[in-house]
Amino acid sequence: MLILIMTLVLIFHRVENRLQTVETQFKELNSAMEKLTQKLQFQDKTLEKQMGEDEINGFCLHLCGRFTSVEINLFYSYVSEMLCCLHSCVRVKLPDLAGGLPTLASVMRRKGKNQRIRLVWEAVLEMLGLQEGDVLALCTFFIIHCSEAQYYTANQRHKYTSDISTMITKVVKNQILRESLLCAVQVVENGRAQRDPKKIVTLVQK
Repeated sequence: MLILIMTLVLIFHRVENRLQTVETQFKELNSAMEKLTQKLQFQDKTLEKQMGEDEINGFCLHLCGRFTSVEINLFYSYVSEMLCCLHSCVRVKLPDLAGGLPTLASVMRRKGKNQRIRLVWEAVLEMLGLQEGDVLALCTFFIIHCSEAQYYTANQRHKYTSDISTMITKVVKNQILRESLLCAVQVVENGRAQRDPKKIVTLVQK
């Protein structure tokens, strides 16, 4: 009887440890899901307004893998620099709030609650020739491809293509993404984007 009780205790102990491990893994997974949801939530309402369900599906298909690795890297590089420029321009115009706006994601979260940030955001978009939908499309592209894409410097880009705008027009079938990428290229080529790789790596991290 004593042996049986001791065996049961050991079994219960192992079950308890396993449950604790599963609970910890669940909490980690839940936390990761919440962070991902926070990063993507700013996209949903605007995308739904601008595009029907079929258009959204097509948009995601184009973003998720219908480009070569070189094309993804080229587009990713321009997108990164444009988003970095957007973030930097907002912070420059809000020096007293810059410490609380360390990333582009923080700007996009707070602009809905802070009128000053929202007004500066809108002014910077206008200055760069961008629309809200352009930013949403480019952020979506960045989030989807950032784990696999490689950042190309300006010199590296010119080795692959001498006319990035023509490439975009030719290979990007989705109109929203195509126009947004062309806007990003225009901002970068006009010399208004920052080319600091260290900033680019962390531009949309929380």
